Amino acid sequence: MTSPSDPDCVFCKIRDGDIPAAIVFETEEVMAIMDAFPSSKGHALVIPKPHYPDVFEIPPELLANCAREAQRLARAQRKALKPDGATVTQFNGAAAGQTVFHYHIHVTPRWEGQPRRSHGKEMADPQELKSLAEQIRAALD
Repeated sequence: MTSPSDPDCVFCKIRDGDIPAAIVFETEEVMAIMDAFPSSKGHALVIPKPHYPDVFEIPPELLANCAREAQRLARAQRKALKPDGATVTQFNGAAAGQTVFHYHIHVTPRWEGQPRRSHGKEMADPQELKSLAEQIRAALD
């Protein structure tokens, strides 16, 4: 059985190795990658490997797995980066702010006094993202 996929989806292309990404970790069903347009230091995404556009389409078991891995990622970010808090967000549909139509969860470390944007405006340095991914990976439980 093949997993759902979309040849035009940036996350499917990352999953398939066609586009480089700073990967924090991956399991059989899920990947955690650094957001290329971070709204905060350490901003990462949890994405299921199969392509489902949103919360309305993703199977419940995979949704639960994504939530577990988002928690695991948030704990590692807290341990590695020592933020004051974290924002965990998920958007469904353009009207809700979704910009990539492959289900994903934003896990964003936050520090006091920092603006709370959901999406960053500038592309981050790929080497910095790889370094942050390594720091977070080293803190995984």
